[in-house]
Amino acid sequence: MYILRDPLPLPIQVDMTQRPSIIVAPSLLAADFSRLGEEMASVSQAPWLHLDVMDGHFVPNISFGPPVIAALRAHSKAKFDTHLMIEPADPYLEATAKAGADHITIHIENAPHIHRSLQTIRALGCKPGVAICPGTPPEALSEIMDMVDIILVMTVNPGFGGQKFIESQLSKISKIAGMIRSSGRDIVLGVDGGIDPETAPRVIKAGATMLVAGSSIFGKKDREAAIRALEAVRTEDTA
Repeated sequence: MYILRDPLPLPIQVDMTQRPSIIVAPSLLAADFSRLGEEMASVSQAPWLHLDVMDGHFVPNISFGPPVIAALRAHSKAKFDTHLMIEPADPYLEATAKAGADHITIHIENAPHIHRSLQTIRALGCKPGVAICPGTPPEALSEIMDMVDIILVMTVNPGFGGQKFIESQLSKISKIAGMIRSSGRDIVLGVDGGIDPETAPRVIKAGATMLVAGSSIFGKKDREAAIRALEAVRTEDTA
């Protein structure tokens, strides 16, 4: 196991009765790849930047990998929320961490030894996350609730941006939010796919605390306004 930085401490027990502020993570997959530096600068107000690494094997698309992440790292203060949609993921964990990832999320569907994978991510100095596809039941997460800092619910089938939100995932978000409350741990519940000002209130009402948004941000001329619109969704909007 490689130790690149001091391992992050395990998350502390927290009071989950209070709804936290919503984190908006613009997805670079929806940006113009011919000018990634400018595109990243246009969303500099966002605390997280979502980076989708795709291999054309686990998902039917190819995006970018550690060299691009490393090139971008020096130009952003945002947390790099890296989502590995690759199979296998384990051989690339160290390279992803070295490139500058702050969080590394892997898929439960392609991690046969997921406990070891999550332990490795934490030992590399990154926050470990797990993503779950639309066809995977929430119960699949039950054995790793004590090991993850982030759970990412895919509300589209992963691989391409701009897809339509899958309505059936709302109940899954709600169930996972309940699992998080029962765990008593400070786990970020993210939602990725078809997130815009129309769907955001519904996923937040279901329990989401982080929104990955691509087209609804990078498809707008005023990216700051698009981010503010999602950040502005609060408890009163979802009552």
